[in-house]
Amino acid sequence: MKQPLESLSRMKYPGRALAVGRDTSGMFNIIIYAITGRSSSSQARRLELEADSIWTKPTDPEVLRKGNIDLLIYPAVILSEGLAASNGKQTSDIEVRSGQSPVQVLEEAMKRWDYEPDAPIFTPRISGCILPSNRAGLSIIKRAENGNSLRFFYEVPLTPSKGKLLTTYSGENRDPLQSFAGEPLDLDLREPTARATAEAVYGALKPPGRVEDFRVAMTCVFAKASDMQDRQVFIINRQERK
Repeated sequence: MKQPLESLSRMKYPGRALAVGRDTSGMFNIIIYAITGRSSSSQARRLELEADSIWTKPTDPEVLRKGNIDLLIYPAVILSEGLAASNGKQTSDIEVRSGQSPVQVLEEAMKRWDYEPDAPIFTPRISGCILPSNRAGLSIIKRAENGNSLRFFYEVPLTPSKGKLLTTYSGENRDPLQSFAGEPLDLDLREPTARATAEAVYGALKPPGRVEDFRVAMTCVFAKASDMQDRQVFIINRQERK
């Protein structure tokens, strides 16, 4: 039987993961953001709620400096009249407002952004939003063979118990890492709260057997469809669970 979070659990190394969807009751819109990392600098981070944003923060500033801080510290989720999330500083450019479609919002926000300059991997930029109008979208910017940026935008229907997922990488733990390819993946969202959903996703990210555990942190936000400023927020940081 297919597992609810099979799209995640079958990946050995997804990199960063971003999903949008709706809970089983149909009352809450959901956004999920998860970080897995192989390098010490990527792992030296945590997620922290700060005012109306969830930021990546350092757990060890000295280790973090070994990486590219501009790519490691950013607002992962912005909580406003709607929800915006991404795997980089582009989150701040996503303006969740009515009067536009989610694809239009993301297209406008991503105009000045390309894939990440972390050669030779060239990590894709994944972004998402849920608007006050209860419409949602996802986007990915990744590198073409000629070095140009390939841009893909998707409107995601908000259907009870369903979500759509993007990851930065294909899921294979190999070098060089392969960028995510294809359409956003289906995700079954069966848990009734932000906490339960976060625990389920965190569990799905755990590798089987004795394979190295790359989990860093993840968060889940439930925002009431009738008033998206009425929210549940739950964060899991792996270093706090040791």
